[in-house]
Amino acid sequence: MQEIKKTRIVLASVLKPVDDPRMFEKMGQSLAKDHEVHIFGTKGKTREHIENIHFHPLSSYSRFGLSRILAPFKIFTGILRIRPAVVIINTHELLWMVVALNLLSRCAIIYDIRENYYRNILYTNAFPSVLRPLLAAYVRMKEWLTRPFIDQYLLAEAGYAKELPFLKNNYEIVENKLKAVVPNDGPKWNEDGNLHLLFSGTLSPTTGVFAAIKLVSQMHEIYPSVRLHLVGFSPMKSVLQEIEQEIRDKPFIIFETDNAPVPHTRILEAIQKADAGIIAYPPNPSTANTIPTKLFEYLGYQLPIILANHQPWVERCQPCDAAIPFDLARMEPAEILKQLQARNFYTRAPEDVFWPFEEPKFLQIIAKITNKGG
Repeated sequence: MQEIKKTRIVLASVLKPVDDPRMFEKMGQSLAKDHEVHIFGTKGKTREHIENIHFHPLSSYSRFGLSRILAPFKIFTGILRIRPAVVIINTHELLWMVVALNLLSRCAIIYDIRENYYRNILYTNAFPSVLRPLLAAYVRMKEWLTRPFIDQYLLAEAGYAKELPFLKNNYEIVENKLKAVVPNDGPKWNEDGNLHLLFSGTLSPTTGVFAAIKLVSQMHEIYPSVRLHLVGFSPMKSVLQEIEQEIRDKPFIIFETDNAPVPHTRILEAIQKADAGIIAYPPNPSTANTIPTKLFEYLGYQLPIILANHQPWVERCQPCDAAIPFDLARMEPAEILKQLQARNFYTRAPEDVFWPFEEPKFLQIIAKITNKGG
């Protein structure tokens, strides 16, 4: 019997690694059950082999180098060779490529919006302040001009629906939830008798890494057995240097990073070893309507959370008694320590924090797109 040819689907990013959790672990592996999946991105670290998933890693490049500028062209030529039925992009840097694909191929285009790039550029320190308004306006212009070439928008954050006027009604929300709990048989950090707190993920002022360092430093003065593990990555060398400067005389803070995104498996291992996790985003328009991915991760692994008092996040945690809200302007470390020792966390198990809640919706969108193309 002749084998049925699988529909080819491409997931593409400029800065995310090919083994990025959303592209590979969630969308890629969900699609690989019935489709042939190709993932473009920077070099990853996973050695996991999944049938029907093919990696196309790009050469390493700096954030502002010529190789990064040329990356969309390399992805474009790679896609033309593969000739997929569907292309899913997750960065504005590939939007001009989408226009060219519409001229040269019949593939459907999905724009998976994981960040509000306009706000990220305008309200963070990733670019010089004089350039931010110009770059933000350029990105928004691209998003408006390429609207006719996008078949479907996906939103990783429900809040983006009210932030992105170019969407109109052509979007579906597919949140970036935890794929599944992966048990770790290794020992917990607290077997040494200390209280181990965790800050994981992207390391930047806008994600609250310096607020976390400040909070734990104050807690350590009250309770010397407090430890903080910083596990994550920052693409900005200046931020890494500032972190190293901040913790140089703080041996109770262990800093684990790399020159590339830390493997997601390492983040999950750290979550399982910790006694509590810290989510300390300071108020910023770039994150006001987002749900941090690590909130889903901490909830999924039932890790107690020391949580910046942002109402949407607090409401996510309330049903299962997962978090201790705190005010960034008035941290009250003694009260947080008291609650960590006295509270019963997770009186109910979290439910709607896992990828299987999003997967059917995502696969229905893909089926609709591929059937339309056929």
